[in-house]
Amino acid sequence: MTIQQEQSGNKLFDDETLDLGHYWKIIKLYSWRIIFLAIAFTLLVIAILLKITPKYTASASLIIESQQANVVSIEEVYGLDTKRKEYMQTQYEILRSRYIAMRTVEELSLHENPVFMREFNQPPGILAEAKVWVLTTAGLKEDKKPRKITAEEREFNLKQKAASKLMKSVEFTLVTNTQVIDIEATSESPELSAQIANTLGEVYVESYLQAKVDMTSKATTFLTGSLQGLKDKLATAERNLTAFYEKNEVVDLDGVVGLARDELERLNEQFVNAQFTLKQNRAIYEQTVSGGADLNKIAQLPEVLNHSTIRDARRQESAALSRVAELSERYGPKHPKMIAANAELKSIQSSINKQINDLISSINTEYRIAEQKVKDISKEVEQAKVRYRNLSSLDNVRRALQREVDTNQQLYNAFFTRLQETSEIGGFETANARILDAALPPGQPSEPNIKLLSAAAFIFSVIAGVFLAIVSEALNSGIRSVDDVERKLNQRMLGLIPWLPHKKNTRLPLRSYFDKSNHQFCEAVRTLRTSVSLLNIAKENKALMVTSSIPKEGKSTVAVNLAFALGQLDKTIIVDADLRRSSIGQMFDVPNYQPGLSNVLMTTHQLSECLVHDEQSNVDVLCAGNLPPDPQELLAGPHFKKLIEHLQKIYKYVVVDTPPMQAVSDAMLIAEACDSVLYVVRSDSTSQKVIESGLGRFVQVGHRLDGVVLNQVDLKKAGVADRYAGFYDQYGYTSTSKD
Repeated sequence: MTIQQEQSGNKLFDDETLDLGHYWKIIKLYSWRIIFLAIAFTLLVIAILLKITPKYTASASLIIESQQANVVSIEEVYGLDTKRKEYMQTQYEILRSRYIAMRTVEELSLHENPVFMREFNQPPGILAEAKVWVLTTAGLKEDKKPRKITAEEREFNLKQKAASKLMKSVEFTLVTNTQVIDIEATSESPELSAQIANTLGEVYVESYLQAKVDMTSKATTFLTGSLQGLKDKLATAERNLTAFYEKNEVVDLDGVVGLARDELERLNEQFVNAQFTLKQNRAIYEQTVSGGADLNKIAQLPEVLNHSTIRDARRQESAALSRVAELSERYGPKHPKMIAANAELKSIQSSINKQINDLISSINTEYRIAEQKVKDISKEVEQAKVRYRNLSSLDNVRRALQREVDTNQQLYNAFFTRLQETSEIGGFETANARILDAALPPGQPSEPNIKLLSAAAFIFSVIAGVFLAIVSEALNSGIRSVDDVERKLNQRMLGLIPWLPHKKNTRLPLRSYFDKSNHQFCEAVRTLRTSVSLLNIAKENKALMVTSSIPKEGKSTVAVNLAFALGQLDKTIIVDADLRRSSIGQMFDVPNYQPGLSNVLMTTHQLSECLVHDEQSNVDVLCAGNLPPDPQELLAGPHFKKLIEHLQKIYKYVVVDTPPMQAVSDAMLIAEACDSVLYVVRSDSTSQKVIESGLGRFVQVGHRLDGVVLNQVDLKKAGVADRYAGFYDQYGYTSTSKD
């Protein structure tokens, strides 16, 4: 079988949905057992609670004020902010500390209180003694004689135990968005609970006052010791600053550094200007010094063309050229006007050349001057940078010395002020907290809350009962209802056959269908008959195969009673095709030597010789006959299918009883010759997985499965599904046990 076939075969059984109605049916089925469990468990809890020693809880409220009435608070000396959330959390942790617990134990002498220390005064129980003996015997604990302890050690140990118990029996709660802490103390005495709650608050207030006095004393000592050291540091810093000024002989170092910075900026500006001038004259200078430079090419340089003198001369030259051109059209070269005009033009051109030469000479001179100026200013800039760096370094040293002086001066002034303030407040300390509401002895015990716990026990037991009921159903994998067939098996429900009282390990009486006292059974069979009649309506005569997953599911009984019901409508025959463990003949008290199906298939007898007619039901019976050594060869051969087709021509209904699906594959061969397949499932017996496996075999080979008949149904449980349990018996070949 391929994976794809397996997936397609199992798809029918994978659709699981939450059915609340289904679970409600389970609860109704087990309702009386659930109620009984709830009542019994609740009564047990009440009985246990009545034996528990009651405890009483007293509550006191403590307010912690953030604003102090002091002129100067000691919190400011240590930098504590009483308005911060962390401050409230700190006070909360102090209140629930072991220190406060020990102070309270000593204040109330709780370690000597027999009520409070009841559990420590009890002798060790049997379990404790047995544990010690086992550990000692096993060598896990040395059997040492207890050391004698002194009275002081005993008292200290008792105080520690009392403090541990006190910390467990007291709860502190920070009231949200307030400065109030609730103190709840629980004990076996209402008066003692009130005393503990109030004493805890009082001990906290006293300890806070004492802590403030101690802090003031320590702060005064600390400030006094620190002040002299700060004074010495301040004096040392001032001497170092004075020595610096004397060594460097400066009064206003800030002004000197400023002048040096201004000088450096001025020189940098001059250096930039000199570089610009040098760049402007570089082109003419480079062509002049290169040798053999063409004057005409130099004259075309932008520096020359854009010079004002050269520009004016060029305009004069252009005017002279125009005049010469104009006169040459009218006069010859020898004409006096032409001679004068040409002379004027040459004079202008000669002047231009001279001006260009003079300009070049001037530019070259300026270039050399600019070049030298750049070198000179560059040296001055470097010298100015050195002076500025030296002065800046001195200024940094001076600033560091000044900062040290200022810092030490500030620290000294601050500590001196704190010392004066601390000395002034002295013993003028007030508490940061006070009792807002004192605890009163409670009138009712807080533990155990019998009403609440009893209600909780009842609710819990009901929930547990429901859970156990659902689990009980879930642990049984049987199919017991219509919902199971349709929802779990994904199959159509053809009929539901109720269970009838009969002896264990025996079949129902053959004629139960005709017994009028079994009206529910008879009606159920008729309903199945109706469902079968509606199958394959277009087919006039029908061959109906009846099978099951495993033996003892009642398929033969269903097949016989269905044949009885169909026989009342029309001509019907029942065929026993179980050639391994035949049962139809036994049910009709047919002798073993009677020939049947196997004889017809082996052609040793005619069909008419093998038929048995039941007068009461008017049904013909074809028994299995002699059991062959290999039934599958007979069923797989052509004779069986031809026989069924022949019977369909004679009878309206042909009911075929087959072996179970999970034991042998005979039913798969028989299904090829039948029109409809009816799958019998015994209610609340056969495992769902076994049934799904049998149904899946039909799906895998493509056989049609018309529906399921749920047999031997307990009508009281018919609405309950999802039970999983049991396994099926192995189907034998030689066994004679009944189906």
